[in-house]
Amino acid sequence: MISANGISLYFGERPLFKDVNIKFTEGNCYGIIGANGSGKSTFLKILSREIESSAGEVIVGKNERIAVLRQDHYAFDEYEVLETVIMGHKKLYDLMKERDELYSKADFSDEDGIKAGDIEEELANLNGYNAESDAATMLSNLGIPIELNEKKMKMLEGGQKVKVLLAQAMFGNPDILLLDEPTNHLDLHSIEWLENFLFRFKNTVIVVSHDRHFLNKVCTHIADIDYNKIQLFVGNYKFWSQASQLANQQKKQANKKQEEKAEELKTFIQRFSANASKAKQATSRKKILEKLTLKDIPQSSRRNPYIAFSSQRECGKIILNIENISKKIDKETVLNKFSHTINKGDKIAFVGKNHLVNSTIFDIISGNMKPDSGAIEWGQTITHSYFPKDNSSYFSQDLSLMDWLKQYSENKEETFVRGFLGRMLFSGEDSSKKTSVLSGGEKVRCMLSMMMLSGANVMIFDQPTNHLDLESITAVNDALIKYSGVLLFSSHDHQFINTIANRIIEITPNGVIDRMMTFDEYFKNEEVQKMRDKLYHGHLELEI
Repeated sequence: MISANGISLYFGERPLFKDVNIKFTEGNCYGIIGANGSGKSTFLKILSREIESSAGEVIVGKNERIAVLRQDHYAFDEYEVLETVIMGHKKLYDLMKERDELYSKADFSDEDGIKAGDIEEELANLNGYNAESDAATMLSNLGIPIELNEKKMKMLEGGQKVKVLLAQAMFGNPDILLLDEPTNHLDLHSIEWLENFLFRFKNTVIVVSHDRHFLNKVCTHIADIDYNKIQLFVGNYKFWSQASQLANQQKKQANKKQEEKAEELKTFIQRFSANASKAKQATSRKKILEKLTLKDIPQSSRRNPYIAFSSQRECGKIILNIENISKKIDKETVLNKFSHTINKGDKIAFVGKNHLVNSTIFDIISGNMKPDSGAIEWGQTITHSYFPKDNSSYFSQDLSLMDWLKQYSENKEETFVRGFLGRMLFSGEDSSKKTSVLSGGEKVRCMLSMMMLSGANVMIFDQPTNHLDLESITAVNDALIKYSGVLLFSSHDHQFINTIANRIIEITPNGVIDRMMTFDEYFKNEEVQKMRDKLYHGHLELEI
């Protein structure tokens, strides 16, 4: 059990939240949601006592252990992978180190023997004899090859480090588990394993995530940060979304009825106040009018962008032919004679464990990268637009937002560009903001604006939901469902893929799986899953 009692946090005079009182209990998983900048990660840091609140206190159950998903990916660079995971249980790790130091003593005494016996007993109580095998199993489930277990953390790639730190947080059955964006950098199959792990986890979980499918799968409660407070809802994200929308509608309807009643009273008073026979009734209605009050509907920190993609020209029969493209990056083969045909009506999700493969395909077909061999052929009717995972090259010039967007707009009029920026949540003085000071989420919204202005009939998106809050993710999701052109994309968001894609392509080390089906159908198809297992772990090779 962990509780926040009267917690407030101010930055200067601006409150993030005030007088928060929440108890998080055993056996439940709590999803922390809110707009970007609302204080989700900050609240987790207060719970873990990494930072202090302006007022109030955090109370943790006696002898309960808190584990946190570390955000510093370089903190453990000099430690081995397996050791890094076990370090998640500090008491157990310290005992193991103390035991090893004791047994390495040249002058091992009787007193040392008694002490060693006490340590061994305590290690047994903490399941210490299974520590290394438990850590190795957890790493394997997250897709970390066994040959990396004894390597130093600095030898791992960024995504692999995240998985190790996630295993570290979950290791040793902590009483309270705090996870900030745990699905970042995980492939979809690792996310599925994490969902199942948390679903079975018996203790307390508090998680920040922008993955709607993940929140729906694991959460028993939603803690919503808005209006400078944190409100607790029973149920998953979908239930919260429906309940909060209903509550807002009811408030608006109640206000509308009050406004209509007030107008009726005003009309009667104006009409009959000078009429002697009706004067008493007019006076009575005036008293009723004075007592009528509209319920305050506070301003939410949530903001919904308006996103809509349209094609200026319908696609012809030929969209894209990819012929035997191969590519090496840093002397490693990323693509080997990859061939595929993209058809009219396709909305293709490129999934798989190697994110670099998908990004390389997208870079080649968009013209950002040349293949070592092979060719691509676009249809004559096709115009394409590309949203890369790394957008830094688009912001190399320090322009104002207004000037930046004008580069991609046929209509250069200031009123048009300013209005377009407003739809994407850049209002007022934001239009003169320099691109050098934009946050990750703001840059993504700029890129989405560019894509909307392109009018392309084929669009390519590489991880478009990174850095976006839940409201913006939903807006992009809905817009791509409605988009009438051809779509090629990658994402870690299960719901995003399942609601948009009608075709799934997965590139494995030993071949390609290509199926016309939704993502849920792909996951549930026994034939596909048997093939996936053979292609990743066996020796079956397909013609690609």
